[in-house]
Amino acid sequence: MATFVIMRMMPGDPVYLLLGEGEIRISQEQIDAIRHRWGLDRPYYEQYAIWAWNLLRGDFGDSLIRTGVPVRQMIFEAIPVTAILNVISLGLALLFAIPAGIWAGVKRNSLFDYSTAVGSTLGVALPNFWLGLMLIVLFALYVPRWFGELPLIGRIPPFGLRSWQGYILPIIVLSTEQTAVITRVMRASTIEVLNQDYVRTARAKGLANHVVLLRHAVRNALLPVVTVIGFRIAFILSGTIIVETIFAIPGIGRLFTDSVFRLDYQVVQSLVVVLAVLVVVANLLTDLAYAFVDPRIRIQ
Repeated sequence: MATFVIMRMMPGDPVYLLLGEGEIRISQEQIDAIRHRWGLDRPYYEQYAIWAWNLLRGDFGDSLIRTGVPVRQMIFEAIPVTAILNVISLGLALLFAIPAGIWAGVKRNSLFDYSTAVGSTLGVALPNFWLGLMLIVLFALYVPRWFGELPLIGRIPPFGLRSWQGYILPIIVLSTEQTAVITRVMRASTIEVLNQDYVRTARAKGLANHVVLLRHAVRNALLPVVTVIGFRIAFILSGTIIVETIFAIPGIGRLFTDSVFRLDYQVVQSLVVVLAVLVVVANLLTDLAYAFVDPRIRIQ
């Protein structure tokens, strides 16, 4: 409802954006007919009631700007792109961040720990838009030709920015911050767990250090990381909206921004609903992951 109200408060008229600024001459009667066709001449409460009722039936309606194109089709075309980028970037972040965070926690105050702290701080501090632009400049101007023809922007559906190489730069940008955040969380959690009584007891019983670390410490240290992962999945749009815009990738983030600027009410409202559902599902998966990682909190 808030999104519905805010979109109607924005300046501009989607009908004029649909017609464009060309030399096409159109009468006021034709403009009124277009508004009537899309129900824009109805009171706001009627527009919202009609949209909400159609949504309950699984009908997201049609795009105002891309005439005749169902919103559901646009969302289904964009979701795989965003999903691929985020799944791969999160997987790479976990692959590097968890071992680095564990080792930094075990080797506290060592050179590796200090290096990890500096690297993770830089990773968190670098804005996604700046890093993306710098990578485009770097690979466009300074990378040797032997690296190959790496596509810098644009994507050809369904799965390839001309090839798999097109995913490299966006994934680097997305995974950088995630790796930094997860590394810091994993390090702090590992240090806290290693100071627990049950870890000291396990060592006093004569268990090897790697057994104590892998069997007793790491699993409990993963709980804060699970929280971070759930948070990242729930708010997936905030990161991809910048990356997809910079690299001209038609995923959920870019679809959302384009729809806002074009006042495509149906698309924006439907995307908000989809993302709200994503938040609920992510929270549910996070709770289930807690029970898997820590048997003490499983539902009896």
